[in-house]
Amino acid sequence: MTSRELYSAVYGTVLASALLAALQRDGDQYTPYYDAVWVLVTATTAALAHGYANHMATHRKETPGHRWQGLLRHLWEEWPLVAAALPTVALLLASGAFGWPEGPSTLVGLGVDAAMLFGLGVLAARRSGYGRGGAVLVGAADLALGVLIASANAVIK
Repeated sequence: MTSRELYSAVYGTVLASALLAALQRDGDQYTPYYDAVWVLVTATTAALAHGYANHMATHRKETPGHRWQGLLRHLWEEWPLVAAALPTVALLLASGAFGWPEGPSTLVGLGVDAAMLFGLGVLAARRSGYGRGGAVLVGAADLALGVLIASANAVIK
């Protein structure tokens, strides 16, 4: 996984966590299928926007005939953003299929996303040359970001 792909995966995980927290409806009807579609569409839209923006920022370097190829390449490079949101989407779909309650499903989803942030942080740090201890600290900082999202959800709700 390249550093760009790691960036996209971290962004996708944070996005999925924030959406999961924001879509929680204490007291209202729980709509996990709707929420799953919302997370997937938002992640896909963000990936397309990032890919397009990256292409527009760099397309001057390409010859006119290769601009479309460059656009497609930049769009494809954002696949980790969508892939990182898929565990949250899968959890929401399972929640709807098995009738799991919203609160515990949201907490599990936020926990999974926080664990993913830790793993991605460790992976990115190791690839950047950090030793094991430093990589764990970077992973812990990413994990703290996930906990911050969960905490903000608890305070806001």
